[in-house]
Amino acid sequence: MKTEHLLVIRFSAMGDVAMTVPMIYALAKQYPHLRITVLSRPFAKPLFEHLPSNVGFMEADIRNEYHGVKGLNALYRRLTAKNFTAVADLHNVIRSNYLRMRFNVDKVKTAHIQKHRQEKRQLTANEHKVLRPLPTMFENYARVFAELGYPVTQEFTSLLTPEEANLRLLCDEIGEKKNFQQWIGIAPFAAHPTKTYPLEEMEIVISQLVLRHPSCRIFLFGGGDRERKLINDAITRHPQCINTSDLLHGLNEELILMSHLDVMVTMDSANMHLASLVNTPVVSIWGATSPLAGFMGWNQSLDNALHTDIYCRPCSIYGKKPCQRGDLACLTHITPHTIVEKVEQVLEQ
Repeated sequence: MKTEHLLVIRFSAMGDVAMTVPMIYALAKQYPHLRITVLSRPFAKPLFEHLPSNVGFMEADIRNEYHGVKGLNALYRRLTAKNFTAVADLHNVIRSNYLRMRFNVDKVKTAHIQKHRQEKRQLTANEHKVLRPLPTMFENYARVFAELGYPVTQEFTSLLTPEEANLRLLCDEIGEKKNFQQWIGIAPFAAHPTKTYPLEEMEIVISQLVLRHPSCRIFLFGGGDRERKLINDAITRHPQCINTSDLLHGLNEELILMSHLDVMVTMDSANMHLASLVNTPVVSIWGATSPLAGFMGWNQSLDNALHTDIYCRPCSIYGKKPCQRGDLACLTHITPHTIVEKVEQVLEQ
Protein backbone atom coordinates (compact mmCIF):
# COMPACT_ATOMS: atom_id res chain seq x y z
CA MET A 1 0.00 0.00 0.00
CA LYS A 2 1.35 3.38 -1.02
CA THR A 3 2.16 5.70 1.87
CA GLU A 4 -0.11 8.76 1.92
CA HIS A 5 1.95 11.94 2.13
CA LEU A 6 0.20 15.30 1.90
CA LEU A 7 1.93 18.58 1.08
CA VAL A 8 0.18 21.64 2.55
CA ILE A 9 1.24 24.96 1.00
CA ARG A 10 0.68 28.32 2.70
CA PHE A 11 3.16 31.16 2.39
CA SER A 12 1.88 34.69 3.25
CA ALA A 13 2.02 36.60 6.56
CA MET A 14 2.09 35.26 10.12
CA GLY A 15 -1.62 35.66 10.81
CA ASP A 16 -2.66 33.85 7.63
CA VAL A 17 -0.31 30.94 8.35
CA ALA A 18 -1.48 30.79 11.98
CA MET A 19 -5.04 30.25 10.80
CA THR A 20 -4.04 26.97 9.17
CA VAL A 21 -2.96 25.44 12.48
CA PRO A 22 -6.37 24.36 13.90
CA MET A 23 -7.36 22.55 10.72
CA ILE A 24 -3.95 20.91 10.20
CA TYR A 25 -4.11 19.75 13.82
CA ALA A 26 -7.55 18.24 13.22
CA LEU A 27 -6.31 16.60 10.02
CA ALA A 28 -3.31 15.08 11.80
CA LYS A 29 -5.37 13.75 14.72
CA GLN A 30 -8.14 12.29 12.58
CA TYR A 31 -5.77 10.71 10.01
CA PRO A 32 -2.78 9.46 12.07
CA HIS A 33 -1.59 7.31 9.15
CA LEU A 34 -1.24 10.41 6.94
CA ARG A 35 2.14 12.11 6.75
CA ILE A 36 1.71 15.88 6.49
CA THR A 37 4.40 18.34 5.43
CA VAL A 38 3.67 22.05 5.77
CA LEU A 39 5.53 24.25 3.28
CA SER A 40 5.80 27.85 4.43
CA ARG A 41 8.19 30.70 5.09
CA PRO A 42 10.88 30.18 7.76
CA PHE A 43 9.27 32.37 10.45
CA ALA A 44 6.29 30.01 10.70
CA LYS A 45 8.21 26.96 11.92
CA PRO A 46 7.41 27.41 15.67
CA LEU A 47 3.68 27.24 14.92
CA PHE A 48 3.98 23.63 13.81
CA GLU A 49 6.45 22.27 16.35
CA HIS A 50 3.67 21.47 18.84
CA LEU A 51 1.41 19.56 16.45
CA PRO A 52 1.08 15.75 16.33
CA SER A 53 4.14 13.77 15.27
CA ASN A 54 2.82 13.08 11.76
CA VAL A 55 3.14 16.81 10.94
CA GLY A 56 6.46 18.09 9.63
CA PHE A 57 7.59 21.51 8.50
CA MET A 58 9.54 22.49 5.40
CA GLU A 59 10.72 26.06 5.07
CA ALA A 60 11.17 27.92 1.80
CA ASP A 61 12.55 31.41 1.45
CA ILE A 62 10.50 32.34 -1.62
CA ARG A 63 11.72 35.94 -1.69
CA ASN A 64 15.39 35.07 -1.99
CA GLU A 65 16.47 31.45 -2.39
CA TYR A 66 13.43 30.39 -4.41
CA HIS A 67 12.64 33.65 -6.15
CA GLY A 68 11.14 33.66 -9.65
CA VAL A 69 10.46 30.77 -12.02
CA LYS A 70 14.00 29.44 -11.73
CA GLY A 71 13.72 29.39 -7.94
CA LEU A 72 10.30 27.72 -8.02
CA ASN A 73 11.64 25.02 -10.34
CA ALA A 74 14.43 24.39 -7.84
CA LEU A 75 11.89 24.22 -5.03
CA TYR A 76 9.75 21.81 -7.03
CA ARG A 77 12.72 19.49 -7.55
CA ARG A 78 13.28 19.54 -3.81
CA LEU A 79 9.60 18.74 -3.18
CA THR A 80 9.37 15.85 -5.64
CA ALA A 81 12.02 14.01 -3.67
CA LYS A 82 9.46 13.71 -0.85
CA ASN A 83 7.09 11.59 -3.01
CA PHE A 84 3.91 13.45 -2.11
CA THR A 85 0.65 11.72 -2.98
CA ALA A 86 -1.51 14.86 -2.73
CA VAL A 87 -1.11 18.64 -2.52
CA ALA A 88 -3.35 21.06 -0.60
CA ASP A 89 -2.81 24.62 -1.80
CA LEU A 90 -4.14 26.82 1.01
CA HIS A 91 -2.82 30.01 -0.60
CA ASN A 92 -3.84 30.06 -4.28
CA VAL A 93 -1.42 32.71 -5.52
CA ILE A 94 0.97 32.74 -8.49
CA ARG A 95 3.77 30.87 -6.68
CA SER A 96 1.57 28.13 -5.24
CA ASN A 97 -0.37 27.88 -8.52
CA TYR A 98 2.88 27.24 -10.40
CA LEU A 99 3.91 24.51 -7.98
CA ARG A 100 0.43 23.02 -8.17
CA MET A 101 0.61 23.01 -11.98
CA ARG A 102 3.91 21.11 -11.86
CA PHE A 103 2.37 18.50 -9.55
CA ASN A 104 -0.68 18.21 -11.83
CA VAL A 105 1.60 17.43 -14.78
CA ASP A 106 3.09 14.61 -12.73
CA LYS A 107 -0.41 13.31 -11.99
CA VAL A 108 -0.35 14.16 -8.27
CA LYS A 109 -3.81 14.95 -6.90
CA THR A 110 -4.22 18.61 -5.93
CA ALA A 111 -6.85 20.92 -4.49
CA HIS A 112 -6.80 24.64 -3.80
CA ILE A 113 -8.60 27.16 -1.66
CA GLN A 114 -11.46 29.19 -3.10
CA LYS A 115 -11.04 32.92 -2.49
CA HIS A 116 -14.66 34.06 -3.02
CA ARG A 117 -13.50 37.15 -4.89
CA GLN A 118 -16.95 38.24 -6.07
CA GLU A 119 -18.38 38.09 -2.54
CA LYS A 120 -15.39 40.07 -1.25
CA ARG A 121 -15.98 42.75 -3.88
CA GLN A 122 -19.62 42.99 -2.82
CA LEU A 123 -18.64 43.20 0.85
CA THR A 124 -16.22 46.10 0.28
CA ALA A 125 -18.11 47.92 -2.50
CA ASN A 126 -18.46 51.70 -2.25
CA GLU A 127 -22.17 51.43 -2.97
CA HIS A 128 -24.77 48.68 -2.52
CA LYS A 129 -22.66 46.65 -0.11
CA VAL A 130 -23.73 43.09 0.57
CA LEU A 131 -23.01 42.62 4.27
CA ARG A 132 -23.19 38.85 4.30
CA PRO A 133 -20.67 36.65 6.12
CA LEU A 134 -18.21 34.84 3.89
CA PRO A 135 -17.05 31.33 4.76
CA THR A 136 -14.36 31.46 7.43
CA MET A 137 -10.80 30.62 6.47
CA PHE A 138 -11.11 27.52 8.64
CA GLU A 139 -14.10 26.37 6.58
CA ASN A 140 -12.20 27.13 3.38
CA TYR A 141 -9.23 25.04 4.52
CA ALA A 142 -11.49 22.18 5.57
CA ARG A 143 -13.08 22.13 2.10
CA VAL A 144 -9.67 21.71 0.49
CA PHE A 145 -8.86 18.72 2.71
CA ALA A 146 -12.29 17.21 2.02
CA GLU A 147 -11.76 17.56 -1.72
CA LEU A 148 -8.60 15.50 -1.36
CA GLY A 149 -10.49 12.80 0.55
CA TYR A 150 -9.77 13.94 4.11
CA PRO A 151 -12.89 15.51 5.62
CA VAL A 152 -12.19 16.90 9.09
CA THR A 153 -14.19 18.00 12.10
CA GLN A 154 -13.02 20.91 14.22
CA GLU A 155 -11.50 19.75 17.50
CA PHE A 156 -8.58 22.10 18.19
CA THR A 157 -8.36 23.84 21.59
CA SER A 158 -4.82 25.04 22.23
CA LEU A 159 -1.42 24.80 20.58
CA LEU A 160 0.33 24.28 23.93
CA THR A 161 -0.09 21.57 26.54
CA PRO A 162 0.03 22.67 30.22
CA GLU A 163 3.62 21.43 30.38
CA GLU A 164 4.60 23.41 27.29
CA ALA A 165 2.91 26.52 28.67
CA ASN A 166 4.79 26.47 31.99
CA LEU A 167 5.68 30.05 32.97
CA ARG A 168 8.99 28.86 34.35
CA LEU A 169 10.08 28.28 30.78
CA LEU A 170 10.16 32.05 30.33
CA CYS A 171 12.83 34.46 31.47
CA ASP A 172 12.98 35.45 35.14
CA GLU A 173 11.72 38.98 34.49
CA ILE A 174 8.17 37.76 33.80
CA GLY A 175 7.82 36.27 37.27
CA GLU A 176 4.84 34.37 38.61
CA LYS A 177 1.22 35.37 38.35
CA LYS A 178 -0.14 36.38 41.73
CA ASN A 179 -3.59 35.41 42.96
CA PHE A 180 -6.37 37.63 41.62
CA GLN A 181 -3.89 39.64 39.55
CA GLN A 182 -5.10 40.49 36.06
CA TRP A 183 -2.69 39.90 33.21
CA ILE A 184 -3.76 41.87 30.17
CA GLY A 185 -2.07 41.77 26.78
CA ILE A 186 -2.29 44.65 24.34
CA ALA A 187 -1.02 44.46 20.77
CA PRO A 188 -1.66 48.01 19.52
CA PHE A 189 -0.20 47.68 16.03
CA ALA A 190 -1.18 46.23 12.67
CA ALA A 191 0.35 46.12 9.21
CA HIS A 192 -1.72 49.03 7.89
CA PRO A 193 -2.93 52.38 9.32
CA THR A 194 -6.56 51.53 8.52
CA LYS A 195 -6.32 48.63 11.01
CA THR A 196 -4.35 50.42 13.76
CA TYR A 197 -6.14 52.07 16.68
CA PRO A 198 -4.57 55.47 17.56
CA LEU A 199 -1.81 54.93 20.11
CA GLU A 200 -2.77 58.01 22.14
CA GLU A 201 -6.28 56.57 22.50
CA MET A 202 -4.84 53.20 23.48
CA GLU A 203 -2.89 54.94 26.23
CA ILE A 204 -6.22 56.15 27.60
CA VAL A 205 -7.38 52.52 27.59
CA ILE A 206 -4.27 51.58 29.57
CA SER A 207 -4.83 54.40 32.08
CA GLN A 208 -8.44 53.37 32.68
CA LEU A 209 -7.53 49.70 33.08
CA VAL A 210 -4.81 50.57 35.61
CA LEU A 211 -7.25 52.78 37.49
CA ARG A 212 -9.72 49.89 37.77
CA HIS A 213 -7.07 47.24 38.44
CA PRO A 214 -4.10 48.86 40.24
CA SER A 215 -2.27 45.55 40.63
CA CYS A 216 -2.65 44.45 37.03
CA ARG A 217 0.23 43.81 34.65
CA ILE A 218 -0.14 44.92 31.06
CA PHE A 219 2.06 43.24 28.46
CA LEU A 220 2.58 45.23 25.27
CA PHE A 221 3.36 43.33 22.06
CA GLY A 222 5.14 44.78 19.04
CA GLY A 223 8.39 43.64 17.49
CA GLY A 224 9.55 46.26 14.96
CA ASP A 225 12.11 48.92 15.85
CA ARG A 226 9.56 51.72 15.53
CA GLU A 227 6.97 49.77 17.50
CA ARG A 228 9.42 49.01 20.31
CA LYS A 229 10.34 52.69 20.60
CA LEU A 230 6.68 53.72 20.83
CA ILE A 231 6.03 51.01 23.42
CA ASN A 232 9.02 52.08 25.51
CA ASP A 233 7.82 55.68 25.39
CA ALA A 234 4.40 54.57 26.66
CA ILE A 235 5.99 52.51 29.43
CA THR A 236 7.68 55.60 30.86
CA ARG A 237 4.17 56.93 31.52
CA HIS A 238 2.65 53.62 32.64
CA PRO A 239 4.94 51.58 34.94
CA GLN A 240 2.44 48.71 35.04
CA CYS A 241 3.27 48.03 31.38
CA ILE A 242 5.94 45.63 30.16
CA ASN A 243 7.53 45.52 26.72
CA THR A 244 7.44 41.83 25.85
CA SER A 245 9.94 42.26 23.00
CA ASP A 246 12.60 43.31 25.48
CA LEU A 247 12.07 40.20 27.62
CA LEU A 248 11.03 37.33 25.40
CA HIS A 249 13.06 35.39 22.88
CA GLY A 250 11.04 34.35 19.89
CA LEU A 251 7.54 33.29 18.99
CA ASN A 252 7.42 30.24 21.24
CA GLU A 253 7.93 32.32 24.40
CA GLU A 254 5.32 34.83 23.20
CA LEU A 255 2.81 31.99 22.85
CA ILE A 256 3.58 30.77 26.37
CA LEU A 257 2.98 34.23 27.82
CA MET A 258 -0.19 34.73 25.78
CA SER A 259 -1.57 31.47 27.16
CA HIS A 260 -1.47 32.96 30.69
CA LEU A 261 -3.21 36.23 29.84
CA ASP A 262 -6.74 36.81 31.10
CA VAL A 263 -7.54 38.80 27.97
CA MET A 264 -5.74 40.06 24.89
CA VAL A 265 -6.59 43.35 23.14
CA THR A 266 -5.56 43.33 19.48
CA MET A 267 -6.24 44.79 16.10
CA ASP A 268 -7.21 42.60 13.15
CA SER A 269 -3.63 41.33 13.17
CA ALA A 270 -1.38 38.33 13.63
CA ASN A 271 -1.49 38.69 17.41
CA MET A 272 -5.24 38.08 17.37
CA HIS A 273 -4.59 34.71 15.74
CA LEU A 274 -1.62 33.83 17.93
CA ALA A 275 -3.61 34.48 21.12
CA SER A 276 -6.46 32.44 19.68
CA LEU A 277 -4.13 29.48 19.15
CA VAL A 278 -3.47 29.30 22.90
CA ASN A 279 -7.15 29.65 23.85
CA THR A 280 -6.90 33.20 25.23
CA PRO A 281 -10.01 35.40 24.87
CA VAL A 282 -9.43 38.33 22.54
CA VAL A 283 -11.04 41.76 22.36
CA SER A 284 -10.37 42.65 18.74
CA ILE A 285 -10.62 46.11 17.17
CA TRP A 286 -11.69 46.31 13.53
CA GLY A 287 -11.26 49.42 11.39
CA ALA A 288 -11.42 49.18 7.62
CA THR A 289 -11.74 45.38 7.71
CA SER A 290 -14.50 43.18 9.06
CA PRO A 291 -14.96 39.74 10.63
CA LEU A 292 -17.55 39.16 7.90
CA ALA A 293 -14.65 38.49 5.51
CA GLY A 294 -13.88 35.26 7.39
CA PHE A 295 -10.68 36.24 9.22
CA MET A 296 -11.93 36.13 12.81
CA GLY A 297 -9.59 34.40 15.28
CA TRP A 298 -10.13 30.72 16.03
CA ASN A 299 -12.97 30.13 18.51
CA GLN A 300 -13.28 33.84 19.32
CA SER A 301 -16.64 35.42 20.08
CA LEU A 302 -18.04 37.96 17.64
CA ASP A 303 -19.41 39.76 20.68
CA ASN A 304 -15.82 40.75 21.49
CA ALA A 305 -15.12 42.18 18.03
CA LEU A 306 -15.40 45.98 18.25
CA HIS A 307 -16.25 48.05 15.20
CA THR A 308 -18.34 51.02 14.08
CA ASP A 309 -21.31 50.74 11.75
CA ILE A 310 -20.49 53.55 9.34
CA TYR A 311 -21.57 53.47 5.72
CA CYS A 312 -18.14 52.95 4.14
CA ARG A 313 -16.86 49.98 6.11
CA PRO A 314 -15.66 47.47 5.43
CA CYS A 315 -13.76 49.11 2.58
CA SER A 316 -10.95 46.57 2.40
CA ILE A 317 -10.42 42.86 2.98
CA TYR A 318 -6.82 43.19 4.19
CA GLY A 319 -6.65 46.90 5.13
CA LYS A 320 -4.29 47.88 2.33
CA LYS A 321 -6.53 50.55 0.78
CA PRO A 322 -6.23 54.18 1.98
CA CYS A 323 -9.14 55.61 3.95
CA GLN A 324 -11.77 57.02 1.57
CA ARG A 325 -12.91 59.60 4.11
CA GLY A 326 -9.42 60.56 5.14
CA ASP A 327 -10.21 60.59 8.87
CA LEU A 328 -10.14 56.88 9.85
CA ALA A 329 -13.53 57.30 11.49
CA CYS A 330 -13.96 53.53 11.58
CA LEU A 331 -11.26 53.52 14.26
CA THR A 332 -11.54 56.90 15.96
CA HIS A 333 -15.29 56.44 16.58
CA ILE A 334 -14.45 53.48 18.84
CA THR A 335 -13.95 55.14 22.21
CA PRO A 336 -11.41 54.01 24.82
CA HIS A 337 -14.33 53.57 27.21
CA THR A 338 -15.94 51.06 24.82
CA ILE A 339 -12.74 49.01 24.74
CA VAL A 340 -12.33 49.11 28.52
CA GLU A 341 -15.92 48.03 29.11
CA LYS A 342 -15.50 45.08 26.76
CA VAL A 343 -12.28 44.07 28.53
CA GLU A 344 -14.15 44.24 31.85
CA GLN A 345 -16.87 41.97 30.51
CA VAL A 346 -14.29 39.39 29.47
CA LEU A 347 -12.49 39.60 32.82
CA GLU A 348 -15.77 39.06 34.67
CA GLN A 349 -16.51 35.97 32.58
